[in-house]
Amino acid sequence: MTEGTTSTAAEGSDTLTRLEQEGEIAADYLEGLLDIADLDGDIDMDVEADRAAVSIISDSARELQKLVGRDGEVLEALQELTRLAVHRETGDRSRLMLDIAGFRAKKRTELAGLGATAADKVKSTGEPVKLDPMTPFERKVVHDAVAAAGLRSESEGEEPQRFVVVLPA
Repeated sequence: MTEGTTSTAAEGSDTLTRLEQEGEIAADYLEGLLDIADLDGDIDMDVEADRAAVSIISDSARELQKLVGRDGEVLEALQELTRLAVHRETGDRSRLMLDIAGFRAKKRTELAGLGATAADKVKSTGEPVKLDPMTPFERKVVHDAVAAAGLRSESEGEEPQRFVVVLPA
């Protein structure tokens, strides 16, 4: 029995080490990118919700806006490129999350509010609420907020027009 517990602890430790390695690879890749683009920024690494999380922060967040782009489009592309860089090094698919200048953190707060508001509307009307199309990241945040409000939600449609529907209990 102790052996099984040790194995589970070791597996958890291996996962953490793997995610930390992903973060290190991503940080190296992003530091190179910042050098090429001649942008100042610090790299912060963490492990959140069983995935590596890397953030680029700067005193001049305005300068980093170039890396965020309109509605986070450049950020999404950089996240995919960073995931590919990690995959090239490790051979494993990465679920790494990238944030630049706090864009995703701010967006997460806004989306959690949107999900909670939609859940309140469904609770009061008893009718499903369809939200506008969102990225996978955005849908995940809304699904989590709806679940926290005690309701359920589903994603419908095809990318890039996939959207969340909040359903009555």
